Amino acid sequence: MIDMTSHVIEWFESGAVDCCAPVATEGLNERDAEELARVFSALADPVRLRLLSLVAAGGEVCSCNLEGPLNKRQSTISHHTSILHKAGLMSGTRRGRWMYWRVVPERLAAVAQLLGPR
Repeated sequence: MIDMTSHVIEWFESGAVDCCAPVATEGLNERDAEELARVFSALADPVRLRLLSLVAAGGEVCSCNLEGPLNKRQSTISHHTSILHKAGLMSGTRRGRWMYWRVVPERLAAVAQLLGPR
């Protein structure tokens, strides 16, 4: 039986084969990485993820209708909607005493695009 170990080692050491594929030449630029970090920070909370999913499912949702499903007081909901709004993931309209929230689909699409293949 022929020992191929030394031949294989020589082959790799000769540079005939790269050990792995090179890293992609283009990753996220610094501005896009900072922007995504803000979005991920906003989403890094279970209450905010649930809140965003409720608003996305409802199309447009009054803050008053989020208290029950989230089992949170209005002040807590306001805190979380403010963070999602600052991240550009939701927009709101005041009607009387209440805010009506909706997801910003263009923002979600932009985040998905930044995460996709380059």
